[in-house]
Amino acid sequence: MSDLEAFRADTRAWLEENCPPEMREPVRDEDDVYWGGRNASFKNDAQKAWFEACVAKGYTVAEWPKEYGGAGLSPAEGKILKQEMGRIKARPPLSSFGIWMLGPALLDFGTEEQKLKYLNEIARGEIRWCQGYSEPGSGSDLVSLQTFGEDKGDHWVVNGSKIWTSYADKADWIFCLVRTDKSDKYRGITFMLFDMASEGVSTKPILLISGSSPFCETFFDDVKVPKDQFIGEINRGWDVAKYLLGHEREMISNMGGGDGSGSLGKAVKPMLGEDAMGRLDEPMLRAQLAELDVEALAFKAMAERFMDELKARKNHPATPNMMKYVGTELNKRRHELVMAAGGSEALEWESEATGGGAKPRGWLRTKANSIEGGTSEVMLNVISKRILELPDA
Repeated sequence: MSDLEAFRADTRAWLEENCPPEMREPVRDEDDVYWGGRNASFKNDAQKAWFEACVAKGYTVAEWPKEYGGAGLSPAEGKILKQEMGRIKARPPLSSFGIWMLGPALLDFGTEEQKLKYLNEIARGEIRWCQGYSEPGSGSDLVSLQTFGEDKGDHWVVNGSKIWTSYADKADWIFCLVRTDKSDKYRGITFMLFDMASEGVSTKPILLISGSSPFCETFFDDVKVPKDQFIGEINRGWDVAKYLLGHEREMISNMGGGDGSGSLGKAVKPMLGEDAMGRLDEPMLRAQLAELDVEALAFKAMAERFMDELKARKNHPATPNMMKYVGTELNKRRHELVMAAGGSEALEWESEATGGGAKPRGWLRTKANSIEGGTSEVMLNVISKRILELPDA
């Protein structure tokens, strides 16, 4: 048995022993997702046991070095762990913007002291982070941001606002782009970290058409930020921001592969019924669902290849833009097909039987996918210029 085969066998045995049956069921609502943080609570004992087992093993961030809270797995071992977790449909033990976005940036740009402090807190789910990027007048043109940090010697005083700050009302800390030099558009931004409990920080949830939203407006009024709470170099935060955006777009693109529960056709069978051959009793919709399933599998294969290239530092800089665009479009189509399969029931908005209108609310929520993390139009422009090398119009 090779080392990787032995690792797979050990991993499979460990998962069977430590992943409770409840943690192998599809996520049904927000409480099924554990985000960690200072004020976090577990939905049930199974969620707590699964999280604690993974923290002890280093499996919340399996490929991070052990000194930063990970398991120190190689890329090949990390892939096997994901495959084995997918095999039993295990839920992620911890969902975190710290894992998906801030962590990779810290690994690349942070000092050793910052890595030891923040990465271990992220791995253990002790701090819940939010992202302070977009502003009311600076979305796709993010580099035009105006939130300003005035240098006061041993600290900055930050004033301004952010928008579309996901879960800002629940976050403990924020990683935030702040202008610290008004004379240089690109080399005048600092990547700051600060506590959301700081005096002068306030949030206001934004209600979406779906009836709910993770998004918030975030306001900074004379917020004092210690001078050592930044990543990279002062006024060179745009370098960190660009790197982090790639990981954010990869995170959003992962929706394109579905929720890991398998074929969408199988999922909607109870809604449509079967014909005499055991197939979905709706030929046109059946063909559309099969096409989506095939494209989702192709997307997963593409994403796996791109992640391997990223870890080997051989990826094209615009790859995350392509993944984000394709993943967004697949996710929107998936929800449109669920609506089509659901018929009149999929239009219901409030009853307990439909989970409070989970289908239409989920469908409406996907409309934001083509805006958040960079609009689809911007993604297509980047793909045309950077990958296809087409001339400007």
